Amino acid sequence: MDIAQIDTLIEPRWILPVRPRGAVLESHSIAIDGGVIRAVLPTAEVERRFSARRVVRLPDHVVIPGLVNAHTHASMALLRGVGDDMPLQRWLTERIWPLEQALIGESFVHDGARLAAVEMLRAGVTTCSDMYFYPDVVGRALTSVGMRAVVGIIAIEFPTAYAVDAEDYLRKGLQARDALRDDPLISFTLAPHAPYTVSDATLARVATLADELDLPVHMHLHETAHEVEESVERHGLRPLERLDRFGLLTERLIAVHAVHLTDAEIAQLGRIGASVAHCPVSNLKLASGIARVPAMLAAGVNVALGTDGAASNNRLDMLDEARFAALLAKAVANDASMLPAASALEFATINGAQALGLEKRIGSIEPGKDADLVAVEFSSPEVAPLFDPASQLLYASGREHVTDVWVAGRHVVQARQLITRDGIALEQAIVSSAAAWQNKCRQLLKK
Repeated sequence: MDIAQIDTLIEPRWILPVRPRGAVLESHSIAIDGGVIRAVLPTAEVERRFSARRVVRLPDHVVIPGLVNAHTHASMALLRGVGDDMPLQRWLTERIWPLEQALIGESFVHDGARLAAVEMLRAGVTTCSDMYFYPDVVGRALTSVGMRAVVGIIAIEFPTAYAVDAEDYLRKGLQARDALRDDPLISFTLAPHAPYTVSDATLARVATLADELDLPVHMHLHETAHEVEESVERHGLRPLERLDRFGLLTERLIAVHAVHLTDAEIAQLGRIGASVAHCPVSNLKLASGIARVPAMLAAGVNVALGTDGAASNNRLDMLDEARFAALLAKAVANDASMLPAASALEFATINGAQALGLEKRIGSIEPGKDADLVAVEFSSPEVAPLFDPASQLLYASGREHVTDVWVAGRHVVQARQLITRDGIALEQAIVSSAAAWQNKCRQLLKK
């Protein structure tokens, strides 16, 4: 048998490939070449078939697919903690929107996105779906640190330093898509902010663009009871009904939060093959409510997970998000068997990839997919003893146990340290820039 030369061979204790569903592979290895997974086989067989330029042995680790954060506002990492313990409308109108009006610009967006990227990568998040201003800046900032970015072409009616109206937002976002179309780590969604900030004309325009460009539509939807009541008062329609009027209820829809849905609305989302970006921690912290995940699963809705922004969570931690999702689903269903650990891992990986149209590239550990991988160490006292790697991952471990991360085969976190051109110096520079923005925020809040 000819021995094939490859770039990297990863030899962990366990692999949770996500596909096949619930599989746990022990004493298997992952062969990677050209950024792509070439084989997942028993270690003895892999060593016979491949000669690797680099072998990474992880005897106390489980390797999982890179985590997919299906909804965040990365640059808002710079606003972490500025509006804690405030309800959503006050949080927006008294803290977030005034600070954004004063601070938003390319440098704020760049520095915030890089801060978020470092946090996410160190927590095993290899892909995030972002919704924010200056999408071109966000995309470049995230990938400069080694992260995969799904960038939202935002649309909102009110003016900012970035754009003057919804059409201007869309025009600039489409220009960003054209400029970044050749970057293999960047893809796009259309991201109208929310029904209460987007006009009928803009919804119609977004629907047309989604059809023409075959892009997902990533939108806050049914997040609060107030949002639904306001829509009925202003438009005579619930938000989902209003979107349906403009042809936006399709398999491309990613409904973010989706807390306040009727049985009929959940069934409709399931019938059309839509996705929900479930953000349990943000929903709890802002007292928006608890999404009816068991009903969504029964209806066939594709449920992914998002952290929301650090201003409302305050962690960009998908392992934490998956644990909260599982615990809340059990409580809502009054059924301890609801959303077991392996299914919660699907929420954080393949379901997010499916929502973003990337399931053929990422979300599971399979030959032919990009090598987006995360190694989690199970050698410390707080994760012993170990009976089931999937359960231990969800219920006992945390982001502090993530040791190594690969994005498209590139080793971006090694031994808990970010590996970039500047190494640790880059982390220090990013934290220093955050401190400078903190001082600016403090001055604004004193006024």
